[in-house]
Amino acid sequence: MDAIIRPDREAPMSMQNNSVAIIGAGIVGLCTAHFLRQSGRQVTVFDAQAPGSQCSFGNAGALSEGSVAPLAMPGVIRQAASMLLDSTSALHVPLGYLLPAMPWFVRFIAASRPARVRQIAAALHGLLAESVRHHTELASAIGCAHLIKTSGQLHLYPDAGSRDKDKASWQLKADFGMAMQPVDRAAIAELEPAVSNTYRCGWFLPDEGWVSDPFQYSQALARANSDQGVAFVNADIRKLRRSNDKWHLHGAQQSWQADHVVVCAGMGSRDLLATLNRSVPLESQRGYHLQAPHPGVTLSRIVVLADRKIFMNPMQGQLRIAGTVEFGGTGKPMNQQRALLLKDHALAGLDNLDTSGFTTWLGHRPCLPDSLPVIGPVADLPGLWTGFGHGHLGLTGSVNTGRLLARAMSGQASVNELAPFALSRFR
Repeated sequence: MDAIIRPDREAPMSMQNNSVAIIGAGIVGLCTAHFLRQSGRQVTVFDAQAPGSQCSFGNAGALSEGSVAPLAMPGVIRQAASMLLDSTSALHVPLGYLLPAMPWFVRFIAASRPARVRQIAAALHGLLAESVRHHTELASAIGCAHLIKTSGQLHLYPDAGSRDKDKASWQLKADFGMAMQPVDRAAIAELEPAVSNTYRCGWFLPDEGWVSDPFQYSQALARANSDQGVAFVNADIRKLRRSNDKWHLHGAQQSWQADHVVVCAGMGSRDLLATLNRSVPLESQRGYHLQAPHPGVTLSRIVVLADRKIFMNPMQGQLRIAGTVEFGGTGKPMNQQRALLLKDHALAGLDNLDTSGFTTWLGHRPCLPDSLPVIGPVADLPGLWTGFGHGHLGLTGSVNTGRLLARAMSGQASVNELAPFALSRFR
């Protein structure tokens, strides 16, 4: 087996039952590496891309620990039927992708049953609880405390009628303890003077947080991991195989081995598990952002135009406008018209916004039909673990996913904690 390549040196991966290979250097993989290394494991992270350079680079930056409502709410199902084929809607499925996406949507509809929705919300509540505090502690420990912001989030609607369309979702969040303060036009103007008069009601969420630069956060975590002895290997792992009580990771020309493997590869997790005859209904919800380098307006927190499903994050003087849900797989290029919709939305929500010199981005959110990630051991495959499929909550859920996997690998996590996130639920 080839040696694991560490920065500026070579060292073989441990042959004791202590070595862990993490596939995926996004924020979930990086958090998992951090907490496994703290627990005494010898950790190596594999990725063909630079740490934090994919979805962890371009996400909205929201830390939304109260977002326990799944995408498959009964009201959303009714709305979706009229939205799917509208290329300008917040949710869009191109006509040519309806058939490939149909098995996912069948599971999605099944997950919208009221009893199942409550189960999903309870599981998300358990996973996301205290995540803003945990991100704050982690960022402080790795020297980037300034990136975590705790000024809350502002979710806005033009009128009470549009707000009430989301009533079931907000009620579910309130049932699980989300702090919500109603705001009228005067309160909105006081909190965020740049918001257009079009938006006249909504909710201020004082306990939600945000990250002023998710990529910098990921880079800081990667550096801290490296300083603590985590190795990084630039490799595209294409196949997994278990032999002689070891896991073998195969790239294009090289191979490595480890005692444990954690799959945190986002959309790539589906193909990796397929090499082990494990199927997972993972779809890319193609997420866009448009970033204005000199917006000419100031926001003090994330502002969400909830009727348009977009997040606006004041990232260190710039403004990131992120959102929309588009199906279509991972092979198609960016739909530039889809990205430009974000500019139109933001201009409707902020007075005097300057979008000149904007840049656009497309990323592939790994989404499962029940809005729950897959976390924990894989049944009948000793030493194989998962941590992927967080969808819109990857940044928020990353820190607690890493903590949970570290406890699980040490035998300290209960069966009940892990059961909602088991891969076996899709059999």
